[in-house]
Amino acid sequence: MNIVENRYGKSKVRVARIVRHKDRHDFHEMTVSIALEGDFESSYRDGDNSLVLPTDTMKNTIYALADDPAVEQPESFGMLLARHFLGHLRHVSSVKIDICGHLWSRNDRFSFTAGPPHRRIAKIEASRDKVSVESGVSGYLMMKTTGSAFEGFLRDEYTTLPEASDRILATSLDALWSGDANWDDVMSVITDTFAGHASKSVQHTLYAIGEAVLERFENIERIRLTMPNKHYLPTKHADVFIPTDEPHGLIEAVLSR
Repeated sequence: MNIVENRYGKSKVRVARIVRHKDRHDFHEMTVSIALEGDFESSYRDGDNSLVLPTDTMKNTIYALADDPAVEQPESFGMLLARHFLGHLRHVSSVKIDICGHLWSRNDRFSFTAGPPHRRIAKIEASRDKVSVESGVSGYLMMKTTGSAFEGFLRDEYTTLPEASDRILATSLDALWSGDANWDDVMSVITDTFAGHASKSVQHTLYAIGEAVLERFENIERIRLTMPNKHYLPTKHADVFIPTDEPHGLIEAVLSR
């Protein structure tokens, strides 16, 4: 039997770090997942663990390296972790790091409240001759009560959906982009484009968002967007709706230069 592909690692390691400045504290919280690929066949075939770094050690490495200033950005912290494992484990050929940043809202210099439900994410894949870094967001809730339509769609014998010239448009957007750009600035472009776009469909708005990001940030080469359609179903009362998450439409695309 051939082992076509293998990897192992530690998933969903929670870590938090206070960065203490003279006039304020910054607070960073992340969930980190690590996967190593390399010469591990003997551990599968023969139960030989001599090249297997315990996943518990990976967890402890995350805690130790979180003391580094790189922790202030998910991308730089992911790169620090990838370089560590590639540098210390010669039999490892590549490292995959997924980081989910938990956002906190500042109240004052030393106080925070729980942030919004969406998460800042970063994905790092590093081998000995190539590095890929992607940034993004997961679960970014957006809604507007007008400026959205869905008309002129294909119909068949099972179609019951009425056309809508003005409807609620809501989504929980996931986005992932490659290229160096300020995360907050990208999120502002996404938000502003969603709000201002005269939408003919979710697909139409998804494209407008991707186009706006690529036009605004020349260092971003491609962006992946996923936009589930969170429905607000009308009732017999004109301005009363039934919110529902399932089932939902799911619209996805990758835009590139």
